[in-house]
Amino acid sequence: MPTDRRARCVLASFFALTLLCTFARPAQAAEKAHLRVDDYQIDAELDPHLHQITARAKVKFTALQDLSVAVFELHNDLRVTKVTDDKGQMLSAERVTQDSTVRVPLPEGLSKDSQTTLIFEYEGQLENADNSPVPGLKLAYIGDDTSYLLYAGRWFPVSGFGLNRFTSTISITLPAHMIVIGSGTETSTEHPASNKPNASPLPTKTYTFVADKPSFPGTIVAGVFQEYKSDDAGLDLHVYFKPSHQSLAPTYTTTAVQEFTFFITLYGLPPSQKLNVVELPDDTVPYAWAPEIAGLRSASITEKTNYQLLANALAHQWWGVSVSPAAKDDWWLSDGFSRYSEAMYIENAAGVAGLEEAVKDMSVGALAYDTVPLSSSAKLDLYSTEFQSLATDKGGMILHMLRYVMGEDKYNKTMREFASQYAGKSATTDDFREIAEKNYGDQLTWFFSQWLDSTGAPEFKLKYTTYRLGGVAAQNPKEAKTPGFRVTGEISQDLDLFRMPVDLRVDTDGKTENKSIEVVGTTSPFSVETFGRPRRISIDPDHHVLTNTSDIKLRASVLRGQALQQQGDLTGALSEFNKALDLNKNSSLAHYRIAEVFYLQRNYQSAANAYRASLNGDGDPRWTEVWSRIQLGKIFDITGQRERAINEYRQALQTNDNTFNALEEARRYLQKAYERPKEKPAQ
Repeated sequence: MPTDRRARCVLASFFALTLLCTFARPAQAAEKAHLRVDDYQIDAELDPHLHQITARAKVKFTALQDLSVAVFELHNDLRVTKVTDDKGQMLSAERVTQDSTVRVPLPEGLSKDSQTTLIFEYEGQLENADNSPVPGLKLAYIGDDTSYLLYAGRWFPVSGFGLNRFTSTISITLPAHMIVIGSGTETSTEHPASNKPNASPLPTKTYTFVADKPSFPGTIVAGVFQEYKSDDAGLDLHVYFKPSHQSLAPTYTTTAVQEFTFFITLYGLPPSQKLNVVELPDDTVPYAWAPEIAGLRSASITEKTNYQLLANALAHQWWGVSVSPAAKDDWWLSDGFSRYSEAMYIENAAGVAGLEEAVKDMSVGALAYDTVPLSSSAKLDLYSTEFQSLATDKGGMILHMLRYVMGEDKYNKTMREFASQYAGKSATTDDFREIAEKNYGDQLTWFFSQWLDSTGAPEFKLKYTTYRLGGVAAQNPKEAKTPGFRVTGEISQDLDLFRMPVDLRVDTDGKTENKSIEVVGTTSPFSVETFGRPRRISIDPDHHVLTNTSDIKLRASVLRGQALQQQGDLTGALSEFNKALDLNKNSSLAHYRIAEVFYLQRNYQSAANAYRASLNGDGDPRWTEVWSRIQLGKIFDITGQRERAINEYRQALQTNDNTFNALEEARRYLQKAYERPKEKPAQ
């Protein structure tokens, strides 16, 4: 069943990225970091067939306050077998599974600003998501076809996730037929098969990656890939796709070069001009990023290049790899900046209409969970949909509005200066605000206070009266030299402290008049003179301001419902979808999502009724038609009505809408009846 692109990014992607929807842990207050990891030296041996990892991690860290216990996050499926200090002394290690941590008491303690080293030896099987540090989401897996060890999977001892920049030397040994992709300078050594006990009976190869610039180089991907190289535009690009997607590699290579070049023109050079685009399995996040790495889930690699998702992953080379958030409240400086970078590339590739659609998507995400100010988002769990929506979509919308307020040149100068000044460093929101104010030439406290420190968005209402001024203008607006009409009125909204410039557009018989109105408080008067008779007046016609329209409210309800559906709360999902119907009884999207819930419950009659209602609705979005037909066909196949099923599949093909590969799906079930998957036996 299809999930629209923005929902996928909000519900299922990790910041990436992203873009992830998870079963959120309870929200907890932001904790001050007790230590800072400076460097890792990791040696890991993978046995893909047994899903096994055996590793040794030498962790050099600095105390940020007097320490008696060093705490690190580590995947719960990994068992620590030995911990020693830099003197070789054995230390104890307490495993706390509730928060996926390992706590190591320091017998002699460690004073503030002092540095020491701990050596962890550990092993385990990484096969499923049961004990993932993000419950329900597989972030680390070792297998025969592909192994992926994402930084987010905590496959090595982690502190200050996403905030603590570090250097590393990571060595991975595995069967010689597999390729390993990592961050940093790469070397490799082949080893022949060994007859020694417990050694691999097959040839192996060790890949070593040295990352000497502090960042987040903890992601490793290994597998059987076809490599496609390019040095266009001075970029050292490597695309690693599975053999089934080999034919698509040239197209994705061209797109990656175009996007990378576009971002260089906006932000300057990234830390490295080497880039590895690698295919990830479908059982993990939609995309992932690390220094020199952009990972895309297999299902997103299609003949129609998914340039939006790729752009978001690439933008993290600037916002995340180079400039990173100093604290959890600053997370939007990575995810929000990458999200709006994606939107700007969409504008470059698809024009103003593409940007408007991206802005609409961001607006939905920004307001779906807008109950906590973005500046206080550290109160939320990092992996909750609430936090991800705020940091990614509201963060992106803040940049969109700032671009409008500052103007194109000043905005671009601000972004370039920020990228340059904080390259290779952590930054705060105040750091960004100071650069923006310098280039704007005035304080922007009012702007950041409204959008960072407050919640909610205006819902504009308009009252106006048109007056004829007389003269030539009233008879022939094209030849008029003086205005023939005056429109006076007021813009109202319900946020008492609100302040933003808002565009007002007056369409007339002659020239269209545009005027920027400073909207302050709940009521703001305006007066516009026109040459031709006013025919239509619109507020914020180009969508420069985050606005809480009825359409945004509807889509936000649907988005919340999808999140609940992903989490298995079908009752809560239905409640949200019905809220959307309260806003628009003819919403094809709301009816379609309700049908999905009934379909999952195997309530096929109710599902069919809802799919029919979707077909008879407003047709927005367009893909609801083709997929309602396909889903009705499946229902008829399940209930033994093959002729009716064939009719629905044929009608699906007649739409000629291939959104989410719909036509391929319809053709498949025309050839062979759909069969409901068998339920797995209870464990």
